[in-house]
Amino acid sequence: MPLPKSVTVVEVGARDGLQNEKTVVDAADKIAYVDLLSRTGLRWIEATSFVSPKAIPQLADAEEVFAGIRKAPGVRYPVLVPNLKGYERAKACGADAIAVFTAASQAFTKRNINMSVEESIETFAEVVRRAKSDGMWVRGYVSTAFGSPFGDAVTPQMVRDVCVQLTELGCDQLSVGDTIGVGVPTQVDEIVPLLVRDIPLDRLAFHFHDTRGTALANVYAALQHGVAVFDASSGGLGGCPYAPGATGNVGTEDILYMLQGMGIETGVDLALVRAASRFIRGVIDHDLTSKAFQALEAAEARVATS
Repeated sequence: MPLPKSVTVVEVGARDGLQNEKTVVDAADKIAYVDLLSRTGLRWIEATSFVSPKAIPQLADAEEVFAGIRKAPGVRYPVLVPNLKGYERAKACGADAIAVFTAASQAFTKRNINMSVEESIETFAEVVRRAKSDGMWVRGYVSTAFGSPFGDAVTPQMVRDVCVQLTELGCDQLSVGDTIGVGVPTQVDEIVPLLVRDIPLDRLAFHFHDTRGTALANVYAALQHGVAVFDASSGGLGGCPYAPGATGNVGTEDILYMLQGMGIETGVDLALVRAASRFIRGVIDHDLTSKAFQALEAAEARVATS
């Protein structure tokens, strides 16, 4: 299959990135971070999560953050919701796009949301029904599609079954995730053709973590199957509180650098994404993992001092 001529990058740094930080980032800094991302040309920026503050204290300020960000024209700001209570909070804030989340791994789902995969699907059925009735766009996350942190087996057929169920609920898009960064391109080659038997290709997105350095290789494998939507986190921020050892998402800068070098359009300004990453690096006060961010920052510094 020819490579896509254009790719949509879904920025998840403000949610999936910051939820794994040890220190809580102030709402004002989160707002400033999202506002910087909104200037980059990104059209999808996951803003926050309306989960229980006890579960994810880093995102306890969801209402304040979502109300405070400047909603740029043409940009959508989906938010994560775990249940009807979370959905009502998101709706009250004016959200028009939500994401629900389950997993292919039973052990991970139990640890993450204290439900079986089947129970999570039942829970989200009403959330999705309400959201669609209210005219919202709905994304479904399928975590641990390439492996579980708790040792239970995850097969491509299990991934397919969960994805089909979420599609049947009414999800507009599915984000298939390598939550712990164990996936390799041959797994992508197996999973994508299986999924597109039942799900239109344009409704699939992939969410790769770079724990073992294979994220970009997996992105390229998915591109070869025509996948044209990928999640990424500026600077490579992220991880998962419920997946021990999982490090950050693939860096937005890394995906942009590769795609632009390949002549694939994204509509996103790499330099402006770096500016957003530079800002949040100063807030969290530790280095970022994106290789392209590191290299481009170093090159710019050398020019400035020469």
